[in-house]
Amino acid sequence: MTSTADREAGDGSGPGGGRTARIAGSPPVWMLTGIVAVGAVSGLTATGPGPVPVIGAAAAVVVYGAVMRRAARRPVPEIARRGAGREALLGGGIGLGFILVSTVLITVFGGYSFSWAGHGFLSVLWSALAVQTGAAVTEELMFRGLALQALEQLWGSRVAVAVTGLFFGAAHLLNPGASAWSGLAIALEAGILLGAAFLWRRSIWFVVGLHLAWNTAEQLLGIPVSGHTPEGLFSVDVHGPALLSGGAFGLETSVVPVVIGVLLTVRMLVLARRSGGLRARRRARR
Repeated sequence: MTSTADREAGDGSGPGGGRTARIAGSPPVWMLTGIVAVGAVSGLTATGPGPVPVIGAAAAVVVYGAVMRRAARRPVPEIARRGAGREALLGGGIGLGFILVSTVLITVFGGYSFSWAGHGFLSVLWSALAVQTGAAVTEELMFRGLALQALEQLWGSRVAVAVTGLFFGAAHLLNPGASAWSGLAIALEAGILLGAAFLWRRSIWFVVGLHLAWNTAEQLLGIPVSGHTPEGLFSVDVHGPALLSGGAFGLETSVVPVVIGVLLTVRMLVLARRSGGLRARRRARR
């Protein structure tokens, strides 16, 4: 026979087990647990050959789901397979439009000129998609899936978007050629924008599609991606002031995408409010 005390010790419902479960299920703990776990997967696979970054992205989704279900003890509709393709395509369309409009405007004002790089089309395309898929999925799981949702429970949607946006910009300060302006620009045009996009659609696949299309389009056009210059289909010559072109760091430090990004953010926050995607700060338990 199993005593009541034994059952409580075994299922975590006793005083000690309940306390441990509450600590493990608190937003800061499951946020940090998930970030470390997903970050470890990214670190092991991000620069791997061939399909390794894509495999790493799939593994990161599994790890994310496990942390959310077991530690946070919540369902994960944000990574639901149903409708994932539609959300990714919608986000991808917005991300692609964002980069193309920004690039065209910078080119029209004399900031860019392009020439065909002469690399193999399919090999460059596949490499760009693989690497950028790994980066987009893992970064969105960490920043929008884990950090934003954890901070949202504590402080509400608006504060969570602002804080994660700033941290997203700060995370890029270690990139080649980074500066205080590049960190702020990325926070405004990408970090806060992606946070607003998540609040609107409540789908990781939507923000992954936006992020993936953004980075892939930049790389294929030959524009440096946050200070990195991977192989693309085109080569770009940069002209004029860095405030227009972004200089060696890339398009992200141009004022053009910053302005467009802020306008998109405002629109997405309005849509999120209309759809009920904005949540208030959780009241402390008495």
